[in-house]
Amino acid sequence: MSSNELCRKITFPELGDERGNLVVVEGALDIPFEIKRAFFIYGSDATVVRGCHANRFSEFVLINVSGSSKVMVTDGHRKEIISLNRPRDGVYIPKMMWKEMYEFSPDAVLMVLASTHYDGSEYIRKYDDYLKEINK
Repeated sequence: MSSNELCRKITFPELGDERGNLVVVEGALDIPFEIKRAFFIYGSDATVVRGCHANRFSEFVLINVSGSSKVMVTDGHRKEIISLNRPRDGVYIPKMMWKEMYEFSPDAVLMVLASTHYDGSEYIRKYDDYLKEINK
């Protein structure tokens, strides 16, 4: 990831034949960390905004395995919006980036791969608190 990027879009290899397609995602190879946790977001509609937090220690890769959504990432100064609409595309989000996921299609299933096990104390859930912490 270059120093100009807030996050990095990843395109995973797509294999397939007459039987259909197959996308392979491997931790520490395709994903820039060892995967410690995976979870799915689904059943959210186009009006729902998920995330709305930053993580002090966790890195993430987000992949829409079905449907589509958008991901907004900011460092408090710059902002990037990524559209995820193919199961072979993902976005890598480093630690200490504010993230929001939104505009979920009715069939959206957003898979999230994380570098850490869940620890609620590492979450920064208020944007003003995030700004204070990154500007120390």
